[in-house]
Amino acid sequence: MEEIKIKKGSPASRHKKNLLFVLLLSGTYMIAEVIGGLVTQSLALMADAAHMLTDVAGLLLALIAIKIGERKADASKTFGYYRTEILAAVINAVVLLGISLYVLYEAYQRFQNPPAVQSKTMLIVAGIGLVVNIIGMMILRKDSEGSLNMKGAYFEVLSDMLTSIGVMIAGVIMLTTGWYYADPIISAAIGLLIFPRTWRLLKEAVNVLLEGTPKDVDIHELRKSLEQVPGVKEVHDLHVWSLTSSVNAMSAHIVRDTRTAQNQLLKTLTDVTTENFKISHTTFQIEEEGYEEQEVHL
Repeated sequence: MEEIKIKKGSPASRHKKNLLFVLLLSGTYMIAEVIGGLVTQSLALMADAAHMLTDVAGLLLALIAIKIGERKADASKTFGYYRTEILAAVINAVVLLGISLYVLYEAYQRFQNPPAVQSKTMLIVAGIGLVVNIIGMMILRKDSEGSLNMKGAYFEVLSDMLTSIGVMIAGVIMLTTGWYYADPIISAAIGLLIFPRTWRLLKEAVNVLLEGTPKDVDIHELRKSLEQVPGVKEVHDLHVWSLTSSVNAMSAHIVRDTRTAQNQLLKTLTDVTTENFKISHTTFQIEEEGYEEQEVHL
């Protein structure tokens, strides 16, 4: 067997400073927004404040997950602690979905008797929040491309930006027309808007936890490439999974032609896999014809 050693640290670990800065920025604004929401009696603003609260917790969770994920592998966790980042992404997605449902429920309640809202104060607070969230998005956007954990943190900030825009729209409508139904309507729209992206994030994270085939690896092309290597008679028990975002691993049983040198075959198989596919860690079991009949296949 031959394997590729994984470099220390996951892709997300390179973005700790950016994540910490956004966490401090969001935490500072959250305090101001909670006060503003209570003063103005705006559900839209309170919804934004609730999102900010969960975002700060989500960003903190993402940062903690990165720190844990950097721990070295040991006897009890031979693959290391990479999966803590995926768990953080799942938790962030579930919390976002829960908050969205709660906002929809509160919006329904306010449709029954919409209260008067201090629109000017609401607009000022929401405007500050929009600036804060745009800065956070600009910082985290590129980082989110290579990590589900960072993508979860990015979606947290994105959802807040959408909420801030919605709050400002509701504020303008109420300030110019006095139609306070705009508050629960915009809140409900925000809750519905967050669902699709968050659901996709949750599905991606759960796929990693279930050790599903990574979406950036074509397992059929991988099998075909391995079968075309000179000296390979058969490929079976081929498995590809992710340890965390952008850190893919694979294992396969290879039935070789006995006339082929084993070490050379291993080198060729490893080169084909790591150079042509997004796989960091490979394990090959080399067999001779007939041996697979004695195995338990997964």
